[in-house]
Amino acid sequence: MPASKILIVDDDRKLCRLMADYLEPMGYSVEAAHNGVQGLEMIMAGDYQAVILDVMMPQMDGLEVLKQLRRESDVPVLMLTARGDETDRIVGLEMGADDYLPKTFSSRELLARLRAVTRRHARTGSQSASRDQNSRLVFEDLEIDEDSRSARLGAARLELTPLEYDLLACLAKSAGRVLSRDQLLDAVAGRDFEAFDRSVDVHISSLRRKLGEGPRNPRFIQTVRSVGYLFKKPEEPES
Repeated sequence: MPASKILIVDDDRKLCRLMADYLEPMGYSVEAAHNGVQGLEMIMAGDYQAVILDVMMPQMDGLEVLKQLRRESDVPVLMLTARGDETDRIVGLEMGADDYLPKTFSSRELLARLRAVTRRHARTGSQSASRDQNSRLVFEDLEIDEDSRSARLGAARLELTPLEYDLLACLAKSAGRVLSRDQLLDAVAGRDFEAFDRSVDVHISSLRRKLGEGPRNPRFIQTVRSVGYLFKKPEEPES
């Protein structure tokens, strides 16, 4: 089986070497770029299964790389952020990053998250080729099309990231039932090594904004405190 081709875009050469030394025995072929411009050029020219992308870099930062990349490619992107820098995490996820890692990550966490984003991307491709043509979920004026992995609210197509679509579809298929964060992580990301993951809340927050709702006036997605999230059935009253 050929090794999965991974690109690390980070100006910290030592960290790039450490990640490569760890990942290569795990079945990955690792290449590196050390500034944003070079990284973007390599991503667009290469056939990578995933990209590990630092936020702070010379010439072009990681968020700008991600912004330009998402115009052309849906390659899985795992963002690296400084410890406690929640703003970068939220912006990166909203711009289309598949997941993030703080730079204090353990090797086990790096491998688990990398496997999760590549597995989800591969599953997306196979599912889109095999679904029934009439596989749609409709809730009033919200329509989720599983064939095209798209959603519309009224006449407008929702611009969702792959993970936002997965979360929406997962919640909608379980309408009326509360799903915990762990259940959502397992369903859409294949991760089960953390009891709580802040990234779910960030993606849900972004998804809600795109649906035109907030946590205090949920039309579709309701927070169940200390438990998780509930996709509301049309007949359920607003809370």
